[in-house]
Parts: sequence; structure tokens; C-alpha cells
Amino acid sequence: MAKIKVKTPLVELDGDEMTRIIWKEIKDRFIHPYLDIELDYYDLGVEYRDKTDDKVTVDSANAILKYGVGVKCATITPNQDRVVEYKLKKEWKSPNGTIRSILDGTVFRKPIIVNNIPSGVRSWEKPIVVGRHAFGDLYKDTELYIPEAGKVEIVFTTKDGKEKERVTINDFDGPGVVMGQFNLDKSIYSFAEACFNYAISEKINVWFATKDTISKKYHARFRAIFDEVSTKRAAELKAAGIEYWYYLIDDAVAQIVKNPGGMLWALMNYDGDVMSDMVASGFGSLGLMTSVLVSPDGKFEYEAAHGTVTRHYRQYQKGETTSTNSVASIFAWTGALAKRGELDGTPDVVAFANKLEKAVIDTIQAGEMTKDLVLLTTTKGPKQLDTFQFMEAIQKRL
Repeated sequence: MAKIKVKTPLVELDGDEMTRIIWKEIKDRFIHPYLDIELDYYDLGVEYRDKTDDKVTVDSANAILKYGVGVKCATITPNQDRVVEYKLKKEWKSPNGTIRSILDGTVFRKPIIVNNIPSGVRSWEKPIVVGRHAFGDLYKDTELYIPEAGKVEIVFTTKDGKEKERVTINDFDGPGVVMGQFNLDKSIYSFAEACFNYAISEKINVWFATKDTISKKYHARFRAIFDEVSTKRAAELKAAGIEYWYYLIDDAVAQIVKNPGGMLWALMNYDGDVMSDMVASGFGSLGLMTSVLVSPDGKFEYEAAHGTVTRHYRQYQKGETTSTNSVASIFAWTGALAKRGELDGTPDVVAFANKLEKAVIDTIQAGEMTKDLVLLTTTKGPKQLDTFQFMEAIQKRL
């Protein structure tokens, strides 16, 4: 069988532990036998990151900037225990954080819908993609415990030292707490552009939700920027057959549980943190959740939404049988291949990615699945497969 030619190199970022084992299997079973592809490879395993003083992570992000599409395996963000375990020089930063910073990207999480893995929310029929603005707000706040009566103020002083504005937060008549938050126009614009890039690419409506009726400057600034960007890109939205909607956050939450889905739900940092977990749980499993990092200028990095599956890796190291769900990792590859084919104008590459996804879904819907899905499925008498048997069953269908 002639292999399908992938015109432009795909940036590959390898990872750690059980997902690294799965990663090699995916390439051996689903990529190399079918595709004539050049992989621009970077080893983001924690030991090689340590060896290169994390330069490899920076290099991989720059490669995505060069070629436009990358696919990433799950990686370890080391804590002190991992420093000891792997004899590392230090606790290196999250690779995802480094790549996100270099690409100036926004993360979008999307569930994979399988008919016999039911949603916990009856109305949800199509994926709900959560786009989280992962900058500022609560996650870079400054807090004080106020021990006694007194005044707390916000003061803005210009760069040359002139006091421009002073606002009282509260006159405390006793102990309490206070918090200061911030965000940047530049970051909000990047977030908005990335959301519209993703929605136009996927041809799905955009919902954006804040509480601007209460927060008339902070939240209202987010809304104003989203409104501005949506107006600027109105022709692109129309051409894609999609619309932009603004909701108050409480209204959006009430609407989302009654809606069949099929939209991008763009959210501020805290709301996105909470709602992405709610949506993941509502659709069944993190093992059925994809993640893509999208930059404002249209660069894409695909990965699974879960981690390195350490517990299964420990079992694998002991020679024990594991039943690890590889679906999200496979879909990271299919997402990247479909986007590569779309950008290159090679429909046969896109078609291959779609067929691989169908083979995965068909396998599960035929009742062949890993242990985590057996616990969720509506299929009577499902066949529980180990890590490698599951991928073999997909390979046969492909």
C-alpha cells in the first residue's frame, strides 16, 4: 500500500512515563505504516529536559512557530520528589507553561463523544469546548489579612512616579481580608484572537461569559475587547457560518446544562478552571478529553488533556498488565494531522486522520475498551482490553 504523503514536517514532542510508552506504540501502529511523514522530533522527557537545562522545550516551541503544528505527549512537571527520583538539577518549570508563553497561546479542551459512554448531563449531545484565559486574575493576585480597623486603597502611580488615581476599597472597622487582581489588554486581545481562530477553524459558535453588570471596569474590559475582536472578524465568522454570543456568567451556566452543546465556551481564568473540570466530568472521562494550544497568529499544538499516568507506569515497570486509555493521545495525533493536512491543502491526510478517529470510536462502540471505560459504558458485557490489546483492536479496524 502506498503511503500518504504529509507535505510539511510535523513537530513531535515526546514525553514521560506511561504516555511515553503509548506514544511509541501510536507511531509504530498508526503513523509510520500509513504516512510518509517527516517528524521534527524533540525529547521532552524530564531527563533530557534536565540534560539540556530545558533548552529542548524552548527549541520545540520555536519549531512549532516555524512549522505551525505540533503534537505533544504528556510530560512530568517535577516537584522535589521527582528531582530526587530522576536525579534532576532542579524543579524545572512546566513544559506546557513554557510553550504557552512562547506561543502566546490559549488552551482549548474538547471532549470526545462516544455513543456508549454516556454524558452525565442528559442534554449534552455535541462537544462543549472550554477556552480558558490562563493569565492573571486570581492566579496572580496579591492578598492581605487586615488585622484591625483601617483603610485599604488602590493607588495608581505612573512610571515617572506621579500619583494618578487613588480609590478606597474599604474602610475596615475590624479584621478582614483584601485581594488585588490584574490583567493586561495585550493578554486579553491574544485570548480573544485565539478563541476566534479556534472557533473559525472548527466552525463552532463562540460563547463568552463574564459578570460585567457587577464588575463595570474589570470584567467589562474583557467584554469590550471580545466585542471589538468579534466585530473586526465578522466577515470571517459569517463565512464559517458561526456566531458570537455574550452571556452573563450565571446565565451561561444555566443555559449550558440545557443546551445540546457544540460551542466554544470562552471563560476568564477562574471560571475556565472550574468549568473545564465540570465539562470534563460531565462528559465522562479525562481519558476522552483532547487539548489544543492555539496562538493568536494561528499556530497549533495538540495533546491529551491528562497526565503521564504514573500509577500505570509503575505497574508496567514491574511487568504487570496495564489497561491504559490511549484515546486522547491518539486524538492528539489525529488533530495535529488533520490541521497539518488542512494547512497544506492535502485532503488525503485529513481523511486519514478522520479514519483513524473513526476506528477508535468504532472499537469502543463495539464493546472493546480499556478498564476506565468499562466502568462507564452502557454496553452489556464489554470486553476489557489491556493497553496494547486496545491499540491492536483499533489497528485491525483501521
